[in-house]
Amino acid sequence: MGRRKIQRKNVAILDSDDDNSSVTSSSIICSDQMSVFGTEEVEFNKESLVDEAIDALFEKRGSTREKALEVINDAFNFNLQCQFVENKFATLLHQCLNCIKKGSSKEISLASRTIGLLALTVGPGVHAQEILEESMTPLSQAFNSGSESSKIISLLNCLAVITFIGANGPEEIEKSMQIMWQIIHPKLGSNVIDIKPSAPIITTAVSSWSFLLTTMDGWRPSPKLWQESVTYLSSLLDNDDRSMRIAAGEALSLIFEMGSLEKFVAETKGYIDSSALEGNKTKDRFSHIQGLKGKILNQARDLSVEAGGKGSSKKDLNNQRNMFRDVLEFLEYGYPPETTMKIGGVALQTLTWSQLIQLNFLKRFLGGGFAKHMQESEFLQDVFGFTPKRRNLRMYKSPNSVVNKARTQQLNKQRMLSEGRNIGHFAICVGYEDS
Repeated sequence: MGRRKIQRKNVAILDSDDDNSSVTSSSIICSDQMSVFGTEEVEFNKESLVDEAIDALFEKRGSTREKALEVINDAFNFNLQCQFVENKFATLLHQCLNCIKKGSSKEISLASRTIGLLALTVGPGVHAQEILEESMTPLSQAFNSGSESSKIISLLNCLAVITFIGANGPEEIEKSMQIMWQIIHPKLGSNVIDIKPSAPIITTAVSSWSFLLTTMDGWRPSPKLWQESVTYLSSLLDNDDRSMRIAAGEALSLIFEMGSLEKFVAETKGYIDSSALEGNKTKDRFSHIQGLKGKILNQARDLSVEAGGKGSSKKDLNNQRNMFRDVLEFLEYGYPPETTMKIGGVALQTLTWSQLIQLNFLKRFLGGGFAKHMQESEFLQDVFGFTPKRRNLRMYKSPNSVVNKARTQQLNKQRMLSEGRNIGHFAICVGYEDS
């Protein structure tokens, strides 16, 4: 087996010092006090506006509630509303849940985003656990109430974020992943969505599922179950939708990053001695694994050099080519992509597929507010090991900061473990059990 002398690095330098993403010295930073740098009046006006918006959530007219949710989302996306959350957490959560229960598709989309932003604001702890516990039933019912794409996509993003932050153990994470997998691969008897989901829905479901999988280090269901998930994700690489192919490629890379082929082979060999029948089944399964390995390598190779067709976006095509070159590099030589993004002049780096998937998901969710949250949220800084340049500015710490610290330490441990075991050339992995 050949070995590269020089590791290929896919380093994307993205300087976030522009007006849309940087945080200047006059930014309002959450702390035990209202603010610093004399911006109390500005903060007060913004909080008053959000107060009025929450009052509007009690209105009967749906359009009024929708406008109120838009105001709240803008406020939470671009500033951590720490003092406000301390006073109005329960009211905001329960009014958003009411919007999900009785609102239009647009209102459900907006309210689910608000809940996700609320979870990011409070960070891990009892509030985040309450958000997850209180939201599971309304979210599950909303999945069943129709298949409008923007609504389902918002619900999936919300479920991913509140589970990532508020889940108390792998069982709760797996429950959310089961809902997502039923959307990715619906089967007879599934009670989530009773029609074929659109390509954007499947793409978001795969990305959300992968995002939660990054937290499931050491999760090893039976070979049959992980084989099913890898087989189906591999089939998505042949889909006509480019975004779906990219999401599936990232998911497969993460799955392979979470374990080694040699370890799995050792486990399967242990079954061979148990009985002749079981031994034959295991041999067949291992042969299928080897076949999947070859198939995925060929798929990644083809997608890394795919020619653009009529109407094909050059940017999307280049994104696909670059991503699958990274996949191929990882599957053949064990080198995950390395990326660097600058926030306020400080580099935020990713060295594993797990980190990259977390970063990409949260960037998509927060949009233009990502840099602001990275500057101000201790939780996100701990997740990515990021230290902002202006450490003299006070940052928001949740009342549950002890729980916050324990949770993020676990995420950091998972990240370090992932970094340390990626030197094999075809890592494998986990599967997924149907509910």
